[in-house]
Amino acid sequence: MTDQEFRKQIVEGIPGTLPSPKTYDPAINHAPKRMDLLSPEEKKLALRNALRYIPVQHHEILATEFARELAQYGRIYMYRYRPEYKIYARDINAYPHRSKQAAAIMMMLSNNLDEELAQHPHELITYGGNGAVFQNWSQYRLTMKYLSEMTDMMTLVLYSGHPLGLFPSDPGSPRVVVTNGMVIPNYSSGDDYERMHAVGVSQYGQMTAGSFMYIGPQGIVHGTTITVLNAGRMKSGREEADLGGQVYVTSGLGGMSGAQPRATEIAGGICMVAEINTKVLKTRHEKGWVSEVFSDLDEMLIRMEGARKKKEAVSLAYQGNIVDLWEKLVREDVEIELGSDQTSLHNPYAGGYYPSGLSFEDANKMMVNDPEAFKQKVQESLIRQVEAINVMCARGMYFWDYGNAFLLEAGRAGANIFKEGGKFRYPSYVEDIMGPLFFDYGFGPFRWVCTSSKEEDLKVTDEIAGRVLEAMSNNSPPRIRSQLLDNLKWIREAGKNNLVVGSQARILYADAEGRVKIGRAFNDAIRENKVSGPIVLGRDHHDVSGTDSPYRETSNIYDGSMFTADMAVQNVIGDSFRGATWVSIHNGGGVGWGEVMNGGFGMVLDGSLEAERRLENMLFWDVNNGIARRSWARNDGAMFTIEREMDRFPDLKVTMPSLADDKIVDKAIENIL
Repeated sequence: MTDQEFRKQIVEGIPGTLPSPKTYDPAINHAPKRMDLLSPEEKKLALRNALRYIPVQHHEILATEFARELAQYGRIYMYRYRPEYKIYARDINAYPHRSKQAAAIMMMLSNNLDEELAQHPHELITYGGNGAVFQNWSQYRLTMKYLSEMTDMMTLVLYSGHPLGLFPSDPGSPRVVVTNGMVIPNYSSGDDYERMHAVGVSQYGQMTAGSFMYIGPQGIVHGTTITVLNAGRMKSGREEADLGGQVYVTSGLGGMSGAQPRATEIAGGICMVAEINTKVLKTRHEKGWVSEVFSDLDEMLIRMEGARKKKEAVSLAYQGNIVDLWEKLVREDVEIELGSDQTSLHNPYAGGYYPSGLSFEDANKMMVNDPEAFKQKVQESLIRQVEAINVMCARGMYFWDYGNAFLLEAGRAGANIFKEGGKFRYPSYVEDIMGPLFFDYGFGPFRWVCTSSKEEDLKVTDEIAGRVLEAMSNNSPPRIRSQLLDNLKWIREAGKNNLVVGSQARILYADAEGRVKIGRAFNDAIRENKVSGPIVLGRDHHDVSGTDSPYRETSNIYDGSMFTADMAVQNVIGDSFRGATWVSIHNGGGVGWGEVMNGGFGMVLDGSLEAERRLENMLFWDVNNGIARRSWARNDGAMFTIEREMDRFPDLKVTMPSLADDKIVDKAIENIL
């Protein structure tokens, strides 16, 4: 397809002429069939809702076709309207546009649907089994059309993938405002989600899927690298530079979990991971995200022990079920230092977790044909998995929940996962690692994308970021020096680690000061033509301020506010009027629908003084909102950090907590009992 034809299809939106039906491609990793929860009347409603996007003259043909999709897949994806052109992150100038900011957004959402990155690209799912960019292909086409028409005096509003329309605004307003899954709280159960998505009125945007900020496995590789590295340091009691000789056992290679093997290798350790989906495993192996594949556990353990003796950094994947791997380790009394799980347990009964004793194919059939029996199998499998993990931890392994709702769903299954008093036996990684070492000090997953899609531009930005971090580490307080040095090492080695898939993007953990300094240096480089095009700044929602999630991002908040969501909502509102190019707020993400509120942003830097003003204003708020909240919760690191920020900026005035003496509190309560 020529560039001119590509632009024409985008500007056209939903074509007046009916496109030819698309052939179902078995080489693509497709979403499993979704549960059938709709009544006959609700199915009619779903069909009417889908046909709203389509010219009336095509309704007779498409009503039958869409109804067949609903019956066959549990959703109406409108496969016929999937575009002919290949979707990927092109040079920003390849997109027809009247606004450079809109073109950048087109590039970013295209990256989320790239077949090289997306988990189920033909179903518009980026990662996590159900993390959607759009509900159907008509929504995609309309959104791209609107973005091509947008000026800097307009804002596009997206309701759970549905482009409500372009509305007049002004250059200081966001170009796009995204909401995903915003439902009335009493209607936020898993079945509510399945029903609303099937009817076509809501979707699960995960985190960076529905906000157009996914950068492929690299995004989670970095976070996983520093997580397992610091877990190993906690386990050994030493500030080791790497994990040499330590073994990390986990599960999942699809979507975000696919980063675990590579991250462990970068951290210098040995990863043993199980994956039941052979198509996903084959892709990860071919792309170099896992080193070696085994179908025999005995052979895998022999290879692991050899690597342990040599302190070799290597990743070993077992083609099978994670429960079988854990139980084998128990029977053989194998020493394991670190353990976790990264199956998509936010979605346990619709393809997020595959129970032991069933093949991948049989599980996919059972979850649709006999959902109650499948649920029982999942829960039995979780109970067995926890039993094995408990034995391994009694022998000395350090285990953590990876924010995927493992502890939550294992507890619901009746597994032996609780301590006396009802608290979970194991911490989340935020409780032990991310929270006290990173989030409380303002460090989180800052990322950027070179819209030129040129490798040489990314290299320049790597060098700029490295210089900024080096200068900061030379003058940093001891409390945060290790965080800066770990990220300096990461950015200096990022190029050789060959982590780019899709857009020319990079990630590192930085605090507010670091983000602003790096962003300002990027803007200067664009103005001085050292970088050939605009740069998009963003972050994962899994950050200091962006997410309220009691079992993950805010699990180290102990003042009783872990179940509130003021921080995430305030954050996206504050970002929107401080200069973000686009903002998003989602229900769900990581640990499941109804379990978390999270938001994010994108910001386009173009070298202008206005871009510099916006980045300084917005990035400062985007981090320090969460620091102030964590400080009020009496988190020591956050109190230290916000005091430091108030010293740097006298106009910042944050309410600080008075720390009550436990003896006074205990005595006062005893007196009233």
